[in-house]
Order: sequence, then C-alpha cells, then structure tokens
Amino acid sequence: MNHTLRVSVTLVSVGLSLTSAMAASETGVWLTEDGRARIRTERCGANKALLCGYIVWAQKTASDDGKPFVDVKNPDPSRRSRPLLGHQLLMGMSSTEDGHFLGKIYNASNGKSYDVEMWSEDPGRLNVRGCLLVALCQTQSWTRVVDPAAGQLLGATNAAGGPRDDGKEEKIAR
Repeated sequence: MNHTLRVSVTLVSVGLSLTSAMAASETGVWLTEDGRARIRTERCGANKALLCGYIVWAQKTASDDGKPFVDVKNPDPSRRSRPLLGHQLLMGMSSTEDGHFLGKIYNASNGKSYDVEMWSEDPGRLNVRGCLLVALCQTQSWTRVVDPAAGQLLGATNAAGGPRDDGKEEKIAR
C-alpha cells in the first residue's frame, strides 16, 4: 500500500474512532452535581437515535417510615404512585449538528417538564442545562461513575432490577 493511501486509511480510522467515542460519551451513569442521584443515559427510540435518562440510584429513596418516595406531583394521576427510583427523567433527546442533545427533563418535585440541553466536552463530565424560560437557565456538571453504588438499579430498562421508560422516548416537538 502506498504511503498516501496508508495515511488516508489511518486518518479515516482515527476519525471513526473519535466519532464513536464522542457519540458514546453521553451514554453511561452520571452522578448529579449535588451527589443526590445517579442518572443512567442510554440510546432509546425505535432506531436508537434518541437519548433517554433514568434515575438508577438516589441518596434517599424512602421516607423515615420506610415508604418509597413516589411521584405524587405527576400531572398524570395514574403515575402518582410510581416510585421515583427507576423513573424516566430525560425524554426523547435528539442530537444536534454540534453534538449536543435537546429534549425534556422531568422534575418530580413539582411535576413539570422543562427544556434541557446536554453535551460532553470531556468523557468524564456531562453538562446539563435546564431552562424555565430562555433567559432563566442553569447548567450543572454531572460526573461519570463506573462503580455501582449500594441500591443502584443495574438491570436493563424495563427488565427486572432496571428502570422503567415512560413511553416518551419519541422525539419531542420543539
């Protein structure tokens, strides 16, 4: 193989490896900035083109009397008894040309969903920016974790010992 062709093949291989690493950097398990929860992000949707996220661990999952925390403020009355541990937090996040993801994040403390943008500039960190309105945004930095914590859900989504999807993995219209 001549030198030019060998260099071109090497550059294409390196480019494909970097693209794969960048595409995979948003998936994984992340410790929230305040350390109170771990969120598992994974590909979802019919063709796995979207990104969804689930609470797979929480610092506190039950009240002092041992009752699991449930989604009491959910606008859908049928979901108000579901445990917060394992529920879907990030819905239908689609990728943008600049490698960011846009979608919705659900806040169980008030039962509302907000616009959210996520991106990773470092394989060990995920930037998460949530907005009430265009001018009222806050960004957090979540840290990748690889060792499971005691009580962390490890099963596949919708399987025993795993989180549950909300059936909202489809791309959300913006």
